[in-house]
Amino acid sequence: MDKFVIEGGSRLEGRVTISGSKNASLPMMAASILTDEPCIIRNVPRLADIRTMSDILAALGGGVERTDETTIECRPGDTSEVTAPYELVSRMRASVCVLGPLLARRKKARVSLPGGCVIGLRPIDLHMKGLRSLGANVYVEHGYIIAEADRLKGAEIYLGGAFGSSVTGTANVMMAATLAEGRTVIENAACEPEIQDLARFLEAMGARISGIGTPRLVVEGVEELGGCEYEVIPDRIEAGTFLFAGAITRGDLHLVNARLDHLRAVVDRLHRIGIAVYQKGDAVCVTAQDRPRAVDVTTLPYPGFPTDLQAQCMALLSLGDGISVLTEKIYPDRFMHVAELNRMAANIRKEGATSIIIGVPELSGAQVMASDLRASAALVLAGLVAKGTTEVRRVYHIDRGYERIEEKLRAVGARIERLPDK
Repeated sequence: MDKFVIEGGSRLEGRVTISGSKNASLPMMAASILTDEPCIIRNVPRLADIRTMSDILAALGGGVERTDETTIECRPGDTSEVTAPYELVSRMRASVCVLGPLLARRKKARVSLPGGCVIGLRPIDLHMKGLRSLGANVYVEHGYIIAEADRLKGAEIYLGGAFGSSVTGTANVMMAATLAEGRTVIENAACEPEIQDLARFLEAMGARISGIGTPRLVVEGVEELGGCEYEVIPDRIEAGTFLFAGAITRGDLHLVNARLDHLRAVVDRLHRIGIAVYQKGDAVCVTAQDRPRAVDVTTLPYPGFPTDLQAQCMALLSLGDGISVLTEKIYPDRFMHVAELNRMAANIRKEGATSIIIGVPELSGAQVMASDLRASAALVLAGLVAKGTTEVRRVYHIDRGYERIEEKLRAVGARIERLPDK
């Protein structure tokens, strides 16, 4: 197990290349189950979660080969296996995305209830509701979701939940519907760029989908899907994390391959905080000189402020001039990083699904523990500006979603090392 050791106080300057989207790559890999032909996916990052999905596809009879630094080939194989086992699915929430493709292509799926980051309850009821609407028999037995259907049939499905639309639920139902008989309408579908990218990947395989990017997806079922070649969008959460890294260090970063149109809500908040963000050539640039202003932030489904950038935003606002209020509307319990930031001399108080952040002039380096993927990124950002040395432990969390983050940070001036955590 490794840790990051960070010496605070360096201003970040230079160019950072943003990797392909983890959250778009994973469901595309799962979608390869829908065809007997190879799928070549480009711009796929080297991450622990990608390796986990590769292992799951191998357990399901297929194979994944990395053909170059950013390209993978998903190959079909034995189609008799329908069980995605606990020891693999428990590592990562996105593993549940194999449920819909297995059901549609192999008539049965047996998928362990998912795991991943400890950020609060994330129910799979919408996945089950959507697949039942398509005619499947779906139930939970011995910790596994079991879904069975000889042939799925198109239906009109409403996927709204207590905290808005479900991203992975939309992905599962949309993938299953591509091979269903007739027309499927998904109302209150997730609109995230990763869902849009998955829909276009499915279209490249031969699916018929309209309404991409809107809350109403219409899927016309087809008899079969084929292989394809496709390039994944850049990772908007990695790009957002580096925007906050530039802001918190009062730096000047140019993020190559980032998509400004995927980050409008984040840019809006950064502008209100007093941070300059703009497009320049092939890069999204972030420049900061002054202490950040206090603002209120609420996480919401896309195109609102993303929950996956809440912790990083909190790290920045902990240094704000005034009192900020940060409300979590997606995962109300996603505040395990509050205690660790307070160990670094932040002044944050949690009140239910809201955190009150009283800005302090500076943070202090400390030993801290990462509780989940995005919390670990927030602690790294705090360490970049904290006075003295910060040790971030359990960085295997950050390896799930950021490709060589310490190397990218060092290349723009950070003093950060990965060391064994004895």
